[in-house]
Amino acid sequence: MKQNCWEFKNCGRTPGGLREREFGICPVAACSALNGVRGGKNAGRTCWVVARSLCGGEIHCSEGKKRKTCWQCDFLHRVLKEEEAAEFSVYAARLRKDRPL
Repeated sequence: MKQNCWEFKNCGRTPGGLREREFGICPVAACSALNGVRGGKNAGRTCWVVARSLCGGEIHCSEGKKRKTCWQCDFLHRVLKEEEAAEFSVYAARLRKDRPL
């Protein structure tokens, strides 16, 4: 699996994490419905779609506030860049298969 947001951000809101008692378990870490999406555990690689995640030291509830914070997030940009690179690799492999040099 690829790196999840809580590993990248070191937020401590995972089961047994350093901030679990203070803030509870993050809904991202508990969202099994998104397990495996983009290669992450639970919603760990799609955290921007889950409300009440802890970003920048504050829990985001409103969609508007979360969206603004997420679009500025270095983890979101990393995931998008990784996905773009992976998509390009698949596309390049298809081109080589269809049109060998």
